[in-house]
Amino acid sequence: MINGNALIPGFDDERDDSLKITLDKNDSVPHCIIIYLNGYIDTYNSNFFQKKITKIVEAGYVNLIFNCSALNYVSSTGIGSFTVFLKLVKPKGGDVVLLEIQPKVYEVFQLLGFSQFFNIKDSSAEALNFFKNGAPVVNSVFPKIFACPVCSKKLRATKSGRFRCSECKSILAIDNQATVTLG
Repeated sequence: MINGNALIPGFDDERDDSLKITLDKNDSVPHCIIIYLNGYIDTYNSNFFQKKITKIVEAGYVNLIFNCSALNYVSSTGIGSFTVFLKLVKPKGGDVVLLEIQPKVYEVFQLLGFSQFFNIKDSSAEALNFFKNGAPVVNSVFPKIFACPVCSKKLRATKSGRFRCSECKSILAIDNQATVTLG
């Protein structure tokens, strides 16, 4: 494993004892880096965490694999950090994969409704295959603004799936071509 300083100059200049971050570049996927997290992410160290990962993205790595096998706690603020990273890399054609999440950490993602936004894999091979198989494709159809077929409320969909109209509470489905149906 390559030390963070060898990949990102000055990466290890700032430290936090509650969260250790180790980097490993993967040459089989363009612009990919594996980020090993050891410790916990909460309100107190989430700013440190965001600064570190932003440095990585600014260095040109947009396919981020977070190995969470040694991450023993994540607060809602920490999950918010992962969302920031997703918003940071998606416009650049990248994506985020969370790997080997401990059950108690995964439960927080589920309880807050964030497990559907992240690609969660069980092994490094699965995570690398996600990127190799071209999964992170920028889709020009989305975001899509449309009128609810029931109440005509203007709605915005960022991806295909099922959701509820904020006005009339009808369940709607939108497919990959942005066709809306009741659902």
